[in-house]
Amino acid sequence: MIPSFVSSLRRARFQVPAPVMLLIGMFTLHTGSALAVTAFAHASPATVTWLRLTWAAVLLLALGGRSLWRAVRAATPRELGAVVILGTASAGMMLFYSEATARIELGAATSIEFLGTLVVAVAAMRRRRELVWIAAAVLGVLCLTRPWRGDLDLAGVGFALAGAVCVVAYIVLTQRVGAGFGAVHGLALAMTVGSLVSAPFGAPAVFAAPDVDLILFTLVIALLFPMVPFLLEMVALQRMGRTAYSTFSSLEPAVSLVMGLVVIGQAPVAVQVVGMALVVVAGVGAARGDRSDRPAVPGPEAARRSREGEGVAGASAEPSAEDRDGPVLPAGLGTPEAEQAEAPGSREADRAA
Repeated sequence: MIPSFVSSLRRARFQVPAPVMLLIGMFTLHTGSALAVTAFAHASPATVTWLRLTWAAVLLLALGGRSLWRAVRAATPRELGAVVILGTASAGMMLFYSEATARIELGAATSIEFLGTLVVAVAAMRRRRELVWIAAAVLGVLCLTRPWRGDLDLAGVGFALAGAVCVVAYIVLTQRVGAGFGAVHGLALAMTVGSLVSAPFGAPAVFAAPDVDLILFTLVIALLFPMVPFLLEMVALQRMGRTAYSTFSSLEPAVSLVMGLVVIGQAPVAVQVVGMALVVVAGVGAARGDRSDRPAVPGPEAARRSREGEGVAGASAEPSAEDRDGPVLPAGLGTPEAEQAEAPGSREADRAA
């Protein structure tokens, strides 16, 4: 099963456009988030989140195989430190988000968390006029949460804001870990750290009163979120420019609103639809302000070249595989040569030869 999944991911790298991978990841993620809300009737958000993180860690460690441990031994202390921080940020992001969605609507929680993504985008541009997008997003969040009604759950909003802070760290560290380890290895290590960090909050209830149905249900949710969407996102990040990635990511609050309606029946009122539109427009506007075409996350080979320096004496003038063939697939999914051999049409060419 695991080798088949790896092979499918390799083929997807060549056959599935990066924006499509990102959109699939979004819908998968928020389907998992919506299903997780239904599990809160049987266990606390922290318990459900810990089970999801643990399942994701176990599956990804198995997926990484022996090459994962070789990557760990070859990593620098700085790269390992980045993994620990990313895992901690991922655990915080998921714990806070779960606590928020247990108290406020899925679309509102996602939009508040999205403020973290927006702040990173606007801060990177360092232009005052771009602050208008943050103002638009804040106005959209106000429309979504409707504080004037007097029944706003301040704890839910607070958890979502804490999740937004973790999102900032997640974005920054995903770039470093994705470039240093690759998708499978980086995510496996980060989820393992996340499971350990969240264990004190969620594990005691599981060990005190094990619920087999809940444990199996969280396995399904773990595949939907975080395993599959995070993995797709890490691969897409290495193939998309920052502007394109940010533009598509801006659709995430709207996807969350739709899945909240479809899966758990959280129907928005008119003012909330307006608020969601404001958040999406703010995200797209901020994304279009960044004209960089560089990949959101460089491939591992590009990261190594950056560390070694472009002008090292004796370096070959021959262009790298990444320069000739595009971004290198993340470490742990095979060498570039092996992947090219599995690219569409390569086997036919071999037979013709």
